[in-house]
Amino acid sequence: MEEHISISPITCHQAKIIACDGDLPLRKNYHSIDLNGLGSDWLESLKHIGDSKYGLYILKPGLIELGHMALRRMVKVAQDTGAAMVYCDHFNGRTDGTLAKHPVIDCQEGSLRDDFDFGPVVMINRNALYEACKEIEEDFDNLHHSFFYAMRLAISRFGKIVHIPEYLYTSDIQDLRSSGERIFDYQRESEAERQKELEAVCTWHLKKIGAYLPPEQYDDVDLSEGEFPVECSVIIPVLNRVNVIRDAIKSVLSQEAPFKFNLIVIDNHSTDGTSEAIDKFAQDPRLIHIIPERRDLGIGGCWNLGIYDERCGRFAVGLDSDDLFATPHVLETMVAKFYEDNAAMVVGSYNVVNNDLQEVPPGIIAHREWTLENGRNNLLRVNGIGGPRAFFTPIYRRICLPCSSYGEDYGMGLMISRHYRVGRVWDVMTLARRGDNNTDSNLSIEQENANNLYKDRLRTWEVQARQALMKCDN
Repeated sequence: MEEHISISPITCHQAKIIACDGDLPLRKNYHSIDLNGLGSDWLESLKHIGDSKYGLYILKPGLIELGHMALRRMVKVAQDTGAAMVYCDHFNGRTDGTLAKHPVIDCQEGSLRDDFDFGPVVMINRNALYEACKEIEEDFDNLHHSFFYAMRLAISRFGKIVHIPEYLYTSDIQDLRSSGERIFDYQRESEAERQKELEAVCTWHLKKIGAYLPPEQYDDVDLSEGEFPVECSVIIPVLNRVNVIRDAIKSVLSQEAPFKFNLIVIDNHSTDGTSEAIDKFAQDPRLIHIIPERRDLGIGGCWNLGIYDERCGRFAVGLDSDDLFATPHVLETMVAKFYEDNAAMVVGSYNVVNNDLQEVPPGIIAHREWTLENGRNNLLRVNGIGGPRAFFTPIYRRICLPCSSYGEDYGMGLMISRHYRVGRVWDVMTLARRGDNNTDSNLSIEQENANNLYKDRLRTWEVQARQALMKCDN
């Protein structure tokens, strides 16, 4: 247990670390390397670790203060579990001298997001690091932006990545932006080159673990299947949105389409006047107002109720209750894309606006990282699929949306894309109003963690399903 731990800050900047009394002896061989781009620097760091079993790596510049017995605890967990890498919860130091808890979540098989939060400190087993670096250098000529991402994916194949749910250090390193601002970092145009490299790394990992789906191996869809009262239905789940639901309904009923369509509003027991606002449109026979008998339905459950309704059309297009269709031709465009691509799901693009319908950052969200060849693999790396989302009703009914109020559409996209084509419409189809009460805005760290943990779980199940599918095909 009394072995030395090497400390190597993994940044191009100065990082400082303070060890508290009573801990393991430290071999402070500081060595600054490029976090993302140079595998040779990572291998060089092994020389600074020397004969130590573990290296403590600081992932970001700043001040790290280790808690009492922190290193001893990290080493003990690593030894007991045989972990290739360990990381832990931590405190963030505030300017007023107080501490704020910053918990992180468990890393699982589906934790394929390149922005997974390990915190600024990780401890890595020397042998696992060496094997990961060696494999990466054999398979890639060079990585300019994503070496750490590739390395931690490779490490997960050589051993366990273990989260210690204990607050073992304090950091002054934190991103003070709101959750609603951070989640779209990967959509910035300046990120395009980096995102392509990250996609290549994720695809490489999926091939290594047997979860990669080859291009163009899709099941065909019989879009003439079944009989439906209308060609298309718009589905709006709503709960207490009296200030915006009228606008959403008007934008649907004003659609111009060469086919019959209707609007199914699933009103999940609103108490603020939303129900009465919906009933103002009752004279239009295209409006179907459903109040569920159950009181335990999330957004996904409301969707299921609407699509299983006998009045639902051949295709179902979703609209959030605080959003608007951007043009009178959204339904015509989305339905045409189903037939054009023989798709089971179609996803459009949207523009983020404020309550006055003025564009606000990040602006247009088009998810152009999606390609027909590799989109369904890359979907396991990014945290969303885009919108509005539309489904071919018979296939939706065979799968069902998860009965949750977050990530349900993403989960459906994963499951559908496993077998079927997903069509993309790059033009803006909806105006997405963003306020403080949206599901992805201004979240607490606990809620943000819960959301990420759930999506990682969806990805874990999807990886396992794809591995089983590829085994059957082989």
